[in-house]
Amino acid sequence: MKRIRLRLRGRLALVTSAAVALVALGVLAAAYVVIRYELGRQLDLQLKQQATLITQQNRGSGPGALYGECSWLAAPACAQLVPADTTAPGQSGLVLPVTGATRRVAAGTLGPYYSNISLDGRALRMYTQQFPGHLALQVAIRSDTVDQGVRQAGLLLGAVGGAGVLLAAGLGYATSRTSLRPVTRLTATAERIAATRDPAHRIELRPYEARREDEITRLATSFNTMLGELEEAVAAQRRLVADASHELRTPLTALRTNAELLARADRLSAAQRDRAAESLGRQMREVTGMVNDLIELARDEEPQQLVEQVRLDSLVERCVAQARGHWPHTVFTVDVTEVTVPGVPARLARLLSNLLDNAAKFSPAGAMVEVRLARTAGAVDLTVRDHGPGISAEDLPYVFDRFYRSRQARALPGSGLGLAMARQIARAHGADLTAEQAEGGGARFRLRFPEV
Repeated sequence: MKRIRLRLRGRLALVTSAAVALVALGVLAAAYVVIRYELGRQLDLQLKQQATLITQQNRGSGPGALYGECSWLAAPACAQLVPADTTAPGQSGLVLPVTGATRRVAAGTLGPYYSNISLDGRALRMYTQQFPGHLALQVAIRSDTVDQGVRQAGLLLGAVGGAGVLLAAGLGYATSRTSLRPVTRLTATAERIAATRDPAHRIELRPYEARREDEITRLATSFNTMLGELEEAVAAQRRLVADASHELRTPLTALRTNAELLARADRLSAAQRDRAAESLGRQMREVTGMVNDLIELARDEEPQQLVEQVRLDSLVERCVAQARGHWPHTVFTVDVTEVTVPGVPARLARLLSNLLDNAAKFSPAGAMVEVRLARTAGAVDLTVRDHGPGISAEDLPYVFDRFYRSRQARALPGSGLGLAMARQIARAHGADLTAEQAEGGGARFRLRFPEV
């Protein structure tokens, strides 16, 4: 893990440094080309100006050398007039090389041009143009000063480029180190969680890092959010296990007691055996129901392949009919509107059955349970209201918690999982299940589906 982190940091530093270095070298190369071009252009402009001045000052002159100190650095170092005719007199003292192109310029068949020559081991730049009288004027000046200036500029730009590359490498490493600091802490946090199995750790973001809101900071924030969700899930799992073990302890003890009694059936009377068998069967059903509820609660969402369009009004009427059979002393009234929602029919039926059983359980004999299904603004509301003791203010925040039972419910049958399961099924279907105290007494449970 550590080796991978360093390799990532090194790659980021290398890419950053290479990008900056390439830009810097490109700028320096362009600067070198511009400097070389400008120095050469200035030398050519100087030669052309000198040629114009010599033409004005030496009109009527014949062939021959005008300036012969080609080793001088001052301008013009050397200049001469060359005739178009190779046999013309006055050509013995020429100091600059004469070519066929020079004769063509003198004859007017070739335009002015620049050339680089070497004389006595020195580099010169020469300019040739036409001179009145079918002559060619050649003006030359030493160019080694320009070459030296170009070399010095190249060395200076090279030194600057090298320093720029080193600086780019340093800045790239510093940038990668700073940018990947949250990732380093994220890795360390992940390793610490893997070693301790404790999701309570978080990635610490400094204030200036949190203000940046870049991808790395968002990654760290998302990781912290994920850790928070994981911590809540682990805590909920531990609570579920603790609550389930607590709730199962009593029925399992009763089961064991009744089983031990039945094991000594020869010592019991017939009535005692019947009571023990009846109690054993009741406890078995209670434990079986509780285990089934726990299995249902372990499901986080509905399988998508089972989702279909469900006529909720028909499902409500069917569930109410079943509830009337289970609770013959409770009066159920139904007021429904035709509504279709996406869902899993069996799971929605389980949700409605839990709400109806809860309402009937807390209703006195002969009391009414009102079920109403209607469309409201942008939603579908299903309400189940009983006329029992209602929900106290201290119990209202906890009615959907697993294994929670109010003081009134502790003497009634049940495990405290029905409402928790109902809310889980509602959330899996994108619905919201709430509880409230009804006007005039009793409790009202409201299931709201967003209308699609």
